[in-house]
Amino acid sequence: MKLLYFAWLRARIGCAEEEVEPSPEVRNVAGLLDWLRSRGGGYAEALRDLSVVRVAVNHNYVALEHPVREGDEIAIFPPVTGG
Repeated sequence: MKLLYFAWLRARIGCAEEEVEPSPEVRNVAGLLDWLRSRGGGYAEALRDLSVVRVAVNHNYVALEHPVREGDEIAIFPPVTGG
């Protein structure tokens, strides 16, 4: 999976993008975010409060229950505000 981080998430995690192979138990966005938090450090800090995190899978904004698969491009970003 290719993960893309935007805005303050990028700063807290320490990179703009990365390729990952999460454990086979990761089947949806919620599981992916849990797996990322388990990595600790900036991941745990940035993803602590999911009310300030939005996710798009393959350019489509999705809910936490949305499935994720090998080869997906997943963008993780704060809520979009303003004009």
